[in-house]
Amino acid sequence: MRTSKIFVTVDTVIIKKTTDNQLLLIKRKNEPFQNCWALPGGFVDENEDLEVAAKRELEEETKIKIDSLQQFGAFGKPFRDPRGHMVSVAYFGEVPENTIAIASDDAKEVAWFPVNELPNLAFDHQEIIEKALKTFKI
Repeated sequence: MRTSKIFVTVDTVIIKKTTDNQLLLIKRKNEPFQNCWALPGGFVDENEDLEVAAKRELEEETKIKIDSLQQFGAFGKPFRDPRGHMVSVAYFGEVPENTIAIASDDAKEVAWFPVNELPNLAFDHQEIIEKALKTFKI
């Protein structure tokens, strides 16, 4: 019998609808990519629904609670994460303009960035964001 060494993670692309459409990013507290900007997200717990995991990770890292997320893709290229083979299921959500994010858990900082002025990102998060912006016509 084969045992899998593939892990499932979730990432959330959260947009604040403003004149310059702002994207929520966290600065990672831990390795890999410590002190790099990334999408809020993390590992799916055993027996946890994917969307529930995405909402949980978003709230744990940013204190933002969101009712509705839309799944828009899965990203699983080998070596996208130096810890091993991770498949990330990506979700998209929009929040009101007055939404405040507070860094918590694995997030050292949080910030909103105009979608056309993003910093260098950890993992393959630039690719995930580009797909979200194209899919949802942001």
